[in-house]
Amino acid sequence: MTQQHDSHSLGNVHNTVTTENKTGWRKLLSFLGPAYLVSVGYMDPGNWATDLAAGSQFGYKLIWVLLLSNLIALLLQNLCVRLGIVRGLDLAQASKNTYPPFVNFCLYVMAQIAIVACDLAEIIGMAIGLNLLFGLPLIWGVSITLLDTLLLLLLLNKGMRKLEGFIISLIFIVGVAFLAQMFIVKPQMIDVAKGFIPTKLNSQALYIAIGIIGATVMPHNLYLHSSLVQTRKIDRSEEGIKTAIKYNFWDTTIALNLAFFVNAAILILAAAAFYYRGYHEVAEIQDAHKLLTNIFGKLAPALFAIALIAAGQSSTVTGTLAGQIIMEGHLNLRIAPWLRRLLTRLLAIIPAFFTILHAGDEGLGKLLILSQVVLSLQLGFAVIPLIHFTSDKKRMGQFANSIPMKAAAWFFAVIIVGLNVQLVIQEIGDWAKSGPDSAQLVHFVIVPIAIGIGVLMLYVFLRPLLYKHVNQPIQVPHGLASTLDNLEAIQYKQIGITIDFSKNDQDTIRHALMQGGKRAHYNLIHVVETAGARYYGKQVMDSETQSDVDNLDKYVTTLTDLGYKAEAKIGYGGAATAIAQIAKETEIDFLVMGSHGHKVLKDLIFGTTVDAVRHKVNVPVLVVKPQKK
Repeated sequence: MTQQHDSHSLGNVHNTVTTENKTGWRKLLSFLGPAYLVSVGYMDPGNWATDLAAGSQFGYKLIWVLLLSNLIALLLQNLCVRLGIVRGLDLAQASKNTYPPFVNFCLYVMAQIAIVACDLAEIIGMAIGLNLLFGLPLIWGVSITLLDTLLLLLLLNKGMRKLEGFIISLIFIVGVAFLAQMFIVKPQMIDVAKGFIPTKLNSQALYIAIGIIGATVMPHNLYLHSSLVQTRKIDRSEEGIKTAIKYNFWDTTIALNLAFFVNAAILILAAAAFYYRGYHEVAEIQDAHKLLTNIFGKLAPALFAIALIAAGQSSTVTGTLAGQIIMEGHLNLRIAPWLRRLLTRLLAIIPAFFTILHAGDEGLGKLLILSQVVLSLQLGFAVIPLIHFTSDKKRMGQFANSIPMKAAAWFFAVIIVGLNVQLVIQEIGDWAKSGPDSAQLVHFVIVPIAIGIGVLMLYVFLRPLLYKHVNQPIQVPHGLASTLDNLEAIQYKQIGITIDFSKNDQDTIRHALMQGGKRAHYNLIHVVETAGARYYGKQVMDSETQSDVDNLDKYVTTLTDLGYKAEAKIGYGGAATAIAQIAKETEIDFLVMGSHGHKVLKDLIFGTTVDAVRHKVNVPVLVVKPQKK
C-alpha cells in the first residue's frame, strides 16, 4: 500500500543513513554530514559583507568576535542535535506542540520571512559571483538561480549522502580558494594572532561586531540541524542516544570550525589586502573584487569569485531545505517538493529582481544588508524556544541541559538578542533620518510592527515558564500511528482498479484479485484525458474514447468468464479528479493503482497521479510497481 508521507521531519530522507553495526572510523564517518550542510549558513554571502567591512576598517582586531560567534554557534547547534536525537522532533515541530495556534502561526511567518531573507542573500551573492567571473549581468544571474530548485530536487531523490557529498564538495572549493588567497596576500601572522585577544570596541567597531554575530548565528540553521540529525538511523537505547550525541558533537565541531576558518580567511584577506594598504571603506563585495584585481592581478579575484559562487550555491540548497522543515513542522502542511522550493525561491528572487530594475546594481548591496537585519529580527524566536525545549527534564530526561550549559545558553541568548535588537534600532533610526517620507513610514508602520514583534518575543519566552504542559501528542503533517488493537482481515466489497492499457495492467489486476477474491465486486476504471474529454466530458465520443471503451469491455468480459464480478467505469478529464469521483460514486472501499515508474524529470512534467489520488480519497490505496522483465 502507499505509505502515507512519513510523519517525521524531512520524511523522505528520515532514518535513511545507517549507523548501526559500525565501529571506529566507519562509525564516525556514518554520522558526518548534517553539520556540513548547516555550516554553509555560517559562510554565506551575508557573512562576506560583514567580514570584509571588519577586515578593511579594523585590520585583524575583530577576529576574536568571529571566534566568540563560533563558540555561540557550537553551543546552539549542539542543543539542536540533542532536540532532534532525544525527542525525535525538529525545532518547528517542538514549537507546534508548545505554543497556541495563533502564536505558532506567527512563529511560522517570522521563520519564513527569515528564510526568504537568507535565500535573498544567497541569490545576490551568486549573481554577483557570476558577474565578477563571467561578466554576466546581475539580472541574468538572479534569474539563473531559479534553476536551483531543480538541482535540489534531483539531489534529494539521489539520497541524503549524495546531497551531503555535493555540499561538502562546494565547501572544499571555498576553503581551497581562500587558502590559495592567503598565500597570495601574505598576512602578518603575529598581528593575526594578536587579533584573538579581546579589545575594547568603539561605536563603529561595535556596529560591525553586531553585524558579524547577527550574520553568523542564523535562525534557519537551528531548524535545519534539529531535522538533519534525524536522517541517521540509530539505536534508540540510552547508550545508543549517548553515542549519537557524541558523534554528532564531533561532526558539528569539525564543520563549524571549518566555517570559522573561511570567515577568518575573508577577514584576514580584507585586512592584509585593504586595511594595511590604506583602503579602509571596503564593504561592497564588488569593490573588494576590483581592489584585488588592481593589487594582485587576476588570480586572487578569480578565486574570490569562484568561492562566492560555491558559497551562494551551497547555502541556497540548505535554505530551501529549512523552508520545507518550517512549513511541515509549524503548519502541518506538506506540498509537492518542487513547488515548495519554487515558491521559496520566487519570494526571494522578486525583491532582488525589482531592486536591480529600480535601484540598479548598486542597490543589491543595500538589499544584502537589509536581509541581515531581517534575519536579526527572527533569531530570538528560534534561540529562546530551543533553550526551553532542551532544558525540559520531563521530556528530555537525563539528556536535558545541565545547569552550566543552561546558564551559558541563556547568557549567549541575551547577548544575541540584545545585540541584534541594538542593530535593528540603529537601522530603524538611520531609516527615519533619511527623509520626511521615510520618517512617517517608520513612525506609523515600522515602529508598531517592531513593538508587536517585541511583545511576541516576550510571550515566547514566558509561555513555557508559566504553563507546565502535559505531554501533548506530536502534531505532524499526517498524524500519529493508531493503537493496534484489531488485526483481523478486512473483507473488501467494492474494489477499484485503475487501467491505462499498458503492460502494467496485468500485474495491477492480479494484485487486486488477491485482495478480494471472488467475493468482491471489481470496478475497472479508465480515464480519457483527450482535449475533448476535458471540455465535454461524457458527451465526447471520439475515436480514442471509443477505443478505450471497447478495450475496457474486453477486460471486463475476461474477468467475468473467469468467475469474477466486474464492471467498466469510464472517467473524463483530469485523471486524479475523475478517479476520485468514480471511487466516491461507486462507494469503493479499496483502490489498486499501477505506478507509472516516472523518474524526477518526468514527475515534474507529467505529475504524480498516485499522490494526487491518495489525497482525494479516504480509502486504502495499493500501488503496484511495474515488474522488471
